[in-house]
Amino acid sequence: MQKRKIAFVSGGSRGLGRDMALNLAANQQDVIFSYHQNKAAADQVKSEIEALGVQAHAIQLDSRDLSSFDNFIDQLSSILKNHFDRNQLDAWVNNAGTGIYKPFVETSEADFDEMMNIHFKGVYFLTQKALPIIKDGGSIVNISSGLARFSFPGSSAYASMKGAIEVFTRYLAKELGPRGIRANVVAPGAIATDFGGGSNRDDEQKRQHIANITALGRVGEAEDIGSVVAFLCSEASHWLTAQRIEASGGTLI
Repeated sequence: MQKRKIAFVSGGSRGLGRDMALNLAANQQDVIFSYHQNKAAADQVKSEIEALGVQAHAIQLDSRDLSSFDNFIDQLSSILKNHFDRNQLDAWVNNAGTGIYKPFVETSEADFDEMMNIHFKGVYFLTQKALPIIKDGGSIVNISSGLARFSFPGSSAYASMKGAIEVFTRYLAKELGPRGIRANVVAPGAIATDFGGGSNRDDEQKRQHIANITALGRVGEAEDIGSVVAFLCSEASHWLTAQRIEASGGTLI
């Protein structure tokens, strides 16, 4: 009997990461995910995944703290060995993150460093450390943003890091190609979650503005993104690499 695929999702306890994890589970992939602080939320997602008939495991991770990465990879490797009798994952999804909405002239060095450590430096070096436990022929999915293509005031630091992630992903695809590892980007548009203070969910004026500039006429929901990520972690996308898929409903096209 063929073993199920195993996927890792960072930041899987809420928002987009939760929906990614649930979609992977619906595709009958076992899921290991990280959470930042809210263990109760992580336990809830773990239960939801297990209700779909697959295994789930949650590990705490602060993606800004590079000094914790070796221990995190050790924990992940231990779960693979003890619960799956495996030493490698099939898919790796870099999703964890938070937002900031500040004009360029008000963005401090601390703000900039926070965005860099979470969205670029942390992703870069955690992925580097994870390479030995990603199987040949596997998939890496990095999460960017529609803001790397179009611009709204107040997102210069965040969007700059997402632009860096898109370049990084192309280099991953090139350099990991000999191992058969595919690397792709999913760039969500405005999504109604608690991200960045929840303004895409709660600010009706902002929501109407987004709907007016979006071809499909509404703000996105977490459910609009998870299935795209699950597709890129499946065999159905076996010939896709170095691609940027924007899931924005056609914002500013």
